[in-house]
Amino acid sequence: MNIPVLLQHPPQRFLKGLLRTPFRRYHFIFHSSAGPGSGSPCPRPADALGLHCTKWMVLSDGLKRQLCVQTTLKEQTEGLSDKEQRFVDKLYTGLIQGHRARLAEAITLIESTHHRKKELAQVLLQKVLVYHREQEKLNEGKPRAFRVGLSGPPGAGKSTFIEYFGKMLTERGHKLSVLAVDPSSCTSGGSLLGDKTRMTELSRDMNAYIRPSPTRGTLGGVTRTTNEAILLCEGGGYDIILIETVGVGQSEFAVADMVDMFVLLLPPAGGDELQGIKRGIIEMADLVAITKSDGDLVVPARRIQAEYVSALKLLRRRSEVWRPKVVRISSRSGEGITEMWDKMREFQDLMLASGELTARRQKQQKIWMWNLIQESVLEHFRSHPTVRGQIPLLERKVLSGALSPGLAADLLLKAFKAETNEI
Repeated sequence: MNIPVLLQHPPQRFLKGLLRTPFRRYHFIFHSSAGPGSGSPCPRPADALGLHCTKWMVLSDGLKRQLCVQTTLKEQTEGLSDKEQRFVDKLYTGLIQGHRARLAEAITLIESTHHRKKELAQVLLQKVLVYHREQEKLNEGKPRAFRVGLSGPPGAGKSTFIEYFGKMLTERGHKLSVLAVDPSSCTSGGSLLGDKTRMTELSRDMNAYIRPSPTRGTLGGVTRTTNEAILLCEGGGYDIILIETVGVGQSEFAVADMVDMFVLLLPPAGGDELQGIKRGIIEMADLVAITKSDGDLVVPARRIQAEYVSALKLLRRRSEVWRPKVVRISSRSGEGITEMWDKMREFQDLMLASGELTARRQKQQKIWMWNLIQESVLEHFRSHPTVRGQIPLLERKVLSGALSPGLAADLLLKAFKAETNEI
């Protein structure tokens, strides 16, 4: 797989910097801004930097000299030791063969914050991504898995619903993966809710895989590696991926950028149609399910359903081919869950036929890339020697009221920029 990076006027310092990256073998193609029919060899070959420069190429569109850096999966793995290569191959082979233990190891690897393990994780992900694309080609270009995001306020019955819904799907021959994202304890750093312990029947099902992941303070409620975990689960042969997010809030916007369909679960006794659920969150939902529609709560559930149906008519549609639906379900009696799955399949078929599902996934890939860039830039900023030395002092001044948070941030940024410009 080729990964192009285009940069205008590449400085020599940038080329040398590439040698310090984990993947040290690159293939360069230099483009000239000369007119058609002209061309010349590289005046400053990259061989002097330990790189391989091939030729000048002529662009008819008048673009300036550009550098195209292409790296392949084979070249990426050359930087690994024999032990690391065997480890990655073992994970990859076990993963695509459907071994749950290897899937668990692979997700643990991508969640690691160790620098070298993060590099190994990227090599594994590239291998899985190549396999994933090959499988999609065999499936006539259609996605082999259906990604569903689930959320709702505490007490909405998300875990109970997932267990009943998951058992129904596995009985129908599906392989289900549940990524339950829990808020982290400020004391221990572990998961607070323990969703897996509340899905006892589903956790024993061999066609289901449940992975609870603490957020570790990640803004948006989903972990930074949730996207990568989804890819690994699909590589392991799971055709339905459920992502359960933390409560109601910014997590909805984060999870909506990584799933095909977003489902909002609401309890029937939550007040009026917008009580506790803001308009922006309702706009993200492709399907709203009113839970606990049994016993004495049937009448309130019907009333809430009618209110949400009317409320959704006033909101702008996210899709040209799908209008969000509101259903009533009961995880205790099973009422409405089969009909809910039928509507989810209808959504998937319509989105695939219209091409919106493919376009949505492509957009999500770009968002994923920029989210990772933002996190990496922030991590680099925090670990910068000049900034790291000033952070404790400025934090104390902010706490004492001697400095405003805005001024402290400006001082840190100025120190970072000054040091960067000197390099």
